[in-house]
Amino acid sequence: EVRLVESGGGLVEAGGSLRLSCVASGFTFENHAIGWFRQAPGKEREGVSSISGNDGSTYYADSVKGRFTISKDNAKNTVYLQMNNLKPVDTGVYYCAAGLGVHPAVMGALGDYGMDKWGKGTLVTVSS
Repeated sequence: EVRLVESGGGLVEAGGSLRLSCVASGFTFENHAIGWFRQAPGKEREGVSSISGNDGSTYYADSVKGRFTISKDNAKNTVYLQMNNLKPVDTGVYYCAAGLGVHPAVMGALGDYGMDKWGKGTLVTVSS
């Protein structure tokens, strides 16, 4: 069974930090790019960051560059999203998704194209 399980969300004050985790199972982790997406209330889902399955290349949305860091641990089938200097605009449900052979740069141009495996999300709330 394919599963992506997010954790680490919560309530934090502006300027604070959170680390999200996405644990994958049921597919070949190393062959898949993993991306983080978020959806704020009343807004469309947007790509935040992604990391390739094999060469470590990454992508960050302009809105999070310098504040968020994506990383992965292949031994644990886990991708992390370290979020620092959080802002109220970062509030939303954060989802991780996986796509076979997708290059991280695809997120910037085509959003969730190629991402066919999704978790249920974890809520991040940043208070002002």
